[in-house]
Amino acid sequence: MAPLVVLIVVTLVLWLAGRLGVRWLRPWTAPLRGGLAAMFTVTGLAHFIGLRAELIAMVPPALPAPGLLVTVTGVLELVGAAALLWTPTARWAAGALSLLLVLMFPANVYAALNGLSPGVIDQVWPRTALQILFLAATIAVFRGPRCRGVVLYSRVSEGGSP
Repeated sequence: MAPLVVLIVVTLVLWLAGRLGVRWLRPWTAPLRGGLAAMFTVTGLAHFIGLRAELIAMVPPALPAPGLLVTVTGVLELVGAAALLWTPTARWAAGALSLLLVLMFPANVYAALNGLSPGVIDQVWPRTALQILFLAATIAVFRGPRCRGVVLYSRVSEGGSP
């Protein structure tokens, strides 16, 4: 549940900062990118600190080298989080993280079905809904307008004076 809270709180704080005048946070994708980056930082770090053993246990037995898989996915989440914060790579990072969410979904189902979830979400349907929400957020950034760190709207674009 912590990743959801992080995503919502950070996105809302950044969105509010954009409404209060921080220009580069005005496009809706910028706060969402920040929220996703914070969320993937939290989940990526969990692969190394605190929940590593539980995450290794979540890897379905059919997959080889569970420890290595947890390490690789943790690194990918951390790299993806950083890439979300850099405008030139944000869109592709969101696409890659979308793919990662889809690829890791079977481990979430396996964990839910076998009581191995390291949090309060230990049933398949709530866990699936959460994954769909995270996937929707990454896809929204991937498909959304590009943010270049500038205001997307100005009087100049309407033909008025700046």
